[in-house]
Parts: sequence; structure tokens; C-alpha cells
Amino acid sequence: MLRRTSLAIVATLAIVALAAVPASTDSLGIGNVPQGTQSDTAYAASAAGVTNVLATNQRTSCYRPEVPYSTSLFPANGYDGMTTCPGADTGEDTGLGSAYPTQAGSNPNYPATEPKLVKDHSESDIRVDPTNANHIIGQSKWFVSAEGYNHLLGFYESMDGGKTWPVQGHVPGYEGWTDNTDPIGAFDRYGNFYSVILPYQFFYDGDTKSYQTNPNREPNPSLPAEAISVSVRPHGSTTAQQWITRNSAGKPDLVAAYDSVGRESDKQWIAIDTNPSSPHVDTIYVMWVIFTGPSTSHPFVSIAHALPNGTHSDWSAPIPLPQVGGTPQGATYLLPHVIPDGTLFTTLVTTMPKKGYCCDVLFLDKSTDGGLTWSSKLITDTIAAPPLVYANTTFRDGIEESFGVGPARVGRDHKYPLYVTWEDYSAGVTNILLAASYDEGQTWTPPIQVNDNRTSVDEFQPNLDVAANGTVSVAFYDRRLACPEAGTAEAAAAGIALDTANVNYSGTLPPYGAANYCVNASIQFYTPTLAPKGHNIRLTQHTWDPQLHSPHTSCPTCRNTFIGDYFGIASGSGMSYTTSVTTYNDGTNPSHYQQQVIAILAIP
Repeated sequence: MLRRTSLAIVATLAIVALAAVPASTDSLGIGNVPQGTQSDTAYAASAAGVTNVLATNQRTSCYRPEVPYSTSLFPANGYDGMTTCPGADTGEDTGLGSAYPTQAGSNPNYPATEPKLVKDHSESDIRVDPTNANHIIGQSKWFVSAEGYNHLLGFYESMDGGKTWPVQGHVPGYEGWTDNTDPIGAFDRYGNFYSVILPYQFFYDGDTKSYQTNPNREPNPSLPAEAISVSVRPHGSTTAQQWITRNSAGKPDLVAAYDSVGRESDKQWIAIDTNPSSPHVDTIYVMWVIFTGPSTSHPFVSIAHALPNGTHSDWSAPIPLPQVGGTPQGATYLLPHVIPDGTLFTTLVTTMPKKGYCCDVLFLDKSTDGGLTWSSKLITDTIAAPPLVYANTTFRDGIEESFGVGPARVGRDHKYPLYVTWEDYSAGVTNILLAASYDEGQTWTPPIQVNDNRTSVDEFQPNLDVAANGTVSVAFYDRRLACPEAGTAEAAAAGIALDTANVNYSGTLPPYGAANYCVNASIQFYTPTLAPKGHNIRLTQHTWDPQLHSPHTSCPTCRNTFIGDYFGIASGSGMSYTTSVTTYNDGTNPSHYQQQVIAILAIP
């Protein structure tokens, strides 16, 4: 999700890295694993009941980038630079015949002279159509250069419950910006799909990204430096180009636009009220933050009304959200959800300098009038946040919490339940905690630990979903299984031999058999009252290496790389769906690009 300027980077450091010191004692909930721990052998075998489908390599996608970039890190870690499009089969507009409409005002030398091949796909979201549970749309970053962090957003669509993903391509409408970032979307109750996009400009000053807003240097001075925007895929669309990208005035559908350095938008999210009995049914809530300094990010919401044909009313002026105790330090990670009576909630994370940056603060904002006015309530102020970059590898951490709401009233107070999960680093590795509120956020249950590994490794990026029957699920990235051993078929398919450059690993490269290094995805199911349903289940049938083709967020020779700030989880008709990164070669990914693997399993 990391995108532009040192402000956003420093703010992330302030919120995450300054707290990344293990506490003298474990946080409340660490070690409280209601289902008990399980062996690595049992965990590894649990993937037998999961179906995996590699989605993003089922088609060849290309687009013409606004800013070309030729640097390659070949042969290290499988990198191979930017490549001319060999011919797309997606049906998308690749820009081969002419530049895109939003590229019309570009400076000389922009855009690129030809389409480029999409190779890598990190950070993802997945949504199930409420009008047809077999209709699923996933989104991810759509990279043409991992070395240059050069990407739009892409989508992949299934009409058969995730078995195949024949329709995919880049999400159109905003190709005139250098990058489009942060895949997130939502269906309205009519089956129209809203993709909220953060397009932004930068250019390469040598191998370093520059965000200078000088109209003589930025790639496309006819466009805002960055924006919060929307593309809508109307219900019934069948081709890659069927998106509504213009507002009622015929201009790009911008929710908000920002032209100056020092006001940096980031971390947008969306919720749509699809509850027919809600007084705010069809209301669209788009949230984001504006960074104005190293530790000052300000949350906002804009509101519109969804119409059956996939259009919407005009966006409201941005409405500021409150921050717990009135503190302005870095509140971010907005995750809006609506309960059936129309009440809107979002969690936020901040940090308090008065506590010496010891810990992060998690709180809840609530609106009962359709997002116009808000109240704020503390959840916890003792989160020991993870480090900016995890041990042994170079990819950085992402969003540290996830939030969801239940579909039916439960408990003594007969309220709709709220659930929140978050990362905790107090034990010197990252664990996942989970708590619930049965009184709309006034009080919370003591946290429990989600991950049930016996070895001390990092478990991170929790993602929460609540199914229609009230079953709670928490999916997360998992490092309990070691990298495959040398000489095995799994090591060859995982591409471990390509992993030859890693400044953060003190062992021998390639990292055969390395602990707390390679990655899987996992899930844990609970009843509405957080009684566990079995143990953690392994979602990915094969362990993968996060160092391969991992995009460089700042420059090709800079240390930090990226697998995403989050990944997608959704449910429908008794099935759970996740979309997460893998670099494993199942026979269809010989270059070990970052692909999105769909994991499908029945909800217990």
C-alpha cells in the first residue's frame, strides 16, 4: 500500500516501527489459544481439504504505462525487468493503437511508446456478488516492473465459484497516472462492483522515484498529482473493458484530488450499505487518510448514493472522522463496515508520543446517521506493533488490524457483534490476536491468540470475514513451515535456487530449509461467540519464497520489498474464499512471478 513521498513512509515508521520493540511481558492474550497448539506435520496436512486455483496467470495482460522504466536486477531473485507485450489475450485496451484518454496531457517522453507485459501481482482483495454467489471479483496490483514499483490495478473475475477466472485485465480509467494503487472494492445490492483506486504520479530521477510536482517534470501535469477515484463494473459485464470510469459530467470519477506535496492521500477503503431495511441503504462510504506530516494522518469519508445502473450520485465533500481522545497522531487503517440496521463502524490505528511510542492504539469510530456525525471509543492502547521489516527477509509489514461485523444479533444485549483482529509483537515475533464486542463497541472480550503454531515464528497480516451464518474467520500469512530442503521437488518448484540476494538473511543462500522465512497462508474459524472450530487450516498447498520478484517500493537497490499490505477474504453460499500471493511454480508459473492463488474451502 506504500506509495508516495517520505511523509507516508515516515508516518508508517512512526506508527509501526517505533513500536517494534518486544515488551518486557507478553501482551494479554498471547499464549491463550483456545483450540490448543498443533504440530507442523498436522498443520501441513490440513491443506488436503482446500482447493487452490492460480488465478492471475490464466490470461496474458498488458497495458501502456505512463512512465517506462528499463532497470533490471536480473538474474538475482528471478527479476527480469520490464518486457514488451507479447500479445494480450484479455480483450482489454492495451494502448497499442493509441495512448489512453487520460494520457493526452503528458509531457514529452511520456507515456511509454508501447504496451508492457504484466508480470507480478501483489496485495489483493476479493468480493462475492450478493446477487450471485458464483460471481466473484478479485483485484491486485498489476506490475509491469517489480524493480521500479510500476503498476496499475488489475482484476480477475469468476462466474463459477472460483474454479476459473477467464475475464481479467487492468482496471481502466486512470492510466494517465504513473501508478494506481491499493486494490479494494465492494458490490452494491444490484450486483455492480465498485473499485476504489488511488492514482498518483511520480517519475524516475535515475533509479530513484521523484514526486516533484513541477509541471515541467512530472509526467502528466494535466492531472492532479494524486487522487481518490472510482471505476464501476456494471452488473452483467462480460468483457475486460466494461467499466464506468466517468462521472455525470464526463470527467474521471474522482472522489477527492490533491495537487501539493505535504497532503498525501493513502489507504482508501469502501463499504456499501446493502441492507434493504437500513435507513441508509445504497449509501456508499469511501474512506481514506491524508498525511500532513511524519505522524499526522487525518481520516476522511465521502458519501454517495448507489443507483441500479452502476452510476451514483455526486460525492460529498470529505467529512473528517474523530480520533480517540482528540489526538492527531497518525490515525490510519480505516476498515468501514455496516451492520443491518445501518450503523456504520470503522476501526483505526494510531500511536501516542506521550507514551514514548511504546505501543499502538486501536479504536472504533461509529456513525448512526449515514456517516455525517461520529463518536469514538478506545478498544486497546497496548498493542506491541511489529517491525517495519520482518526478520530474515526484506518485505515490509502491512496493515496491522482487520475488522468485521456479524449479520445477526447475539448475546445478552441482543446486539450485532463486532470483531477485531490485530498483530502483536510483544513475544519478539508477530502473533495474531482476536476480540469481540457484543454491545456495539462499549466493551470487548479479552483477546485470544489465533495462530496455533508451536514454534516461535512470525504470523502476520490478519484478514477477518464474517459469513452469512455468523461464522468468523481470520486468515493470515504464516511462516511456521521451513523453506523446502535442497534436492527436493518442492524446493525446485518453489524456486529456492533463484533466491541469491538478501541483505537481511545471515544464513547461507539459497535459503534451503530456512526457518521463519518462507510463507504460507492460513485460516481459523470460530462461532459467533469465538469458540474455535478446529485448528488453523493451511490454505496454500505449497510453501513459497517471498524474496522472488518482490517489488521494490523505493528503488531497485533499496532494501525494502513488498508482498502487499493485506490480502483478500470473502465468503458466500457456505464457502470461504481467499486470494493471496504465491511465487510457487505449479507448472504454469515457470518464472516464479508473484501470482494470486485462490483458496476455496467449505465453512465448517
